Amino acid sequence: MKFYFAPMEGITGYIYRNAHHKFFDNVDVYYTPFIVPTQNRKFTSREKNDILPEHNEGIRTIPQIMTNQWEGFLWTAQELKKYGYQEVNLNLGCPSRTVVSKQRGSGFLAVPDQLDQFLDRIFSLDMKISIKTRIGKDSPDEFYRLMEIYNQYPLEELIIHPRIQKDFYRNTPNWDSFKLAVSVSKNPVCYNGDIFTPKDYERLKQTFQSVERVMLGRGLVANPMLAGEIQGKGRLKKEPLKEFHDQILSGYQETISGDRNVLFKMKELWAYLISSFENGEKQGKKIQKSQNIMDYMSAVEELFRNLELKTTSDFY
Repeated sequence: MKFYFAPMEGITGYIYRNAHHKFFDNVDVYYTPFIVPTQNRKFTSREKNDILPEHNEGIRTIPQIMTNQWEGFLWTAQELKKYGYQEVNLNLGCPSRTVVSKQRGSGFLAVPDQLDQFLDRIFSLDMKISIKTRIGKDSPDEFYRLMEIYNQYPLEELIIHPRIQKDFYRNTPNWDSFKLAVSVSKNPVCYNGDIFTPKDYERLKQTFQSVERVMLGRGLVANPMLAGEIQGKGRLKKEPLKEFHDQILSGYQETISGDRNVLFKMKELWAYLISSFENGEKQGKKIQKSQNIMDYMSAVEELFRNLELKTTSDFY
C-alpha cells in the first residue's frame, strides 16, 4: 500500500512537510497545496518557496495545480519541470465556494464538456499528470460521465474523494461511486476520504481489496503518526509530537513576519492537532485565545505536561 499526504491549504506547506518527514517518516508522497496560474505568469513568493528543490530535499513531492485554463496549466507545469518535477496533479476536488464560483476545483466538474476539452489540451504535456477529483458538483450521477472522460486519458492515477462538492466534508463518503471507479477505471485509482484511524483503513481495505493507494488528509494532520500506525510501526507519542511542533513553530518564526501571523498559522494547525489529546478542549481554547508567542508557548507546554494522548480508536 502506498500512502499519500493530501494537500491542505495553509497547513501542509514545505515547513510542515519537512517536519513531518523528519519525525514521522511513513508517507510515500506529499502533494503541495494548489498553485493557481496567474495572468502575469509568475509564481508568488509563497508558491516558489513551496516548490523549491532545496525546500523539499529527500521528500517525494508532487505539485498540485488548480485552474480551468489549459494555457495556464501548461505554463505552470513547464515551469515546474524546470525545477526538476516530473509529475503534476490537477485539483478537481476543492469544494470552496469562492473556488467553485470561478469553475475551478470541483466547480469544473459541472461543465464536463469543457473539462474534456481542457484535458485534451494538457495531455500534450511531456510530464506525468494525475487528477484529484470529487464525484460531481451537485449529484453522484455526474460521476458516470466524469469517468468516461477520465478513461480517455493516460492518467498517472486518479485520486477520488467520493463526495460531491455540495457535501464539503459532511455526510459519508459515497463508496458506491468509488466502487464504480474501481470497476471501470482504466487508470490506477487512489482512495481519499475520512480515514481517521487504522480501523477506518482496515474497513476500506476489506471492502476494496484491489486498491493499493490511499491519500490521508485531515486524519493525518490530527494524528501525524496515522500512516505509521496503519503500517504497524507504533503509536503517536508526546515527545516526537512536541519536537515536531517545535520545528514547525521555529520554521514559521524564521520565515513569517510578525508574531500575529505566526500564531495564526499555529492555531490553524491546532484546530486539528488538539483532537490527539484526551480532554483537550479547554486547553485548546487557551491556545486559540493566546495573543502573543509567550502566552502561546505557555499554553502548549501546559498541554503537553498535563494531558495524555488519545488511543487511536478515540479519534473523531
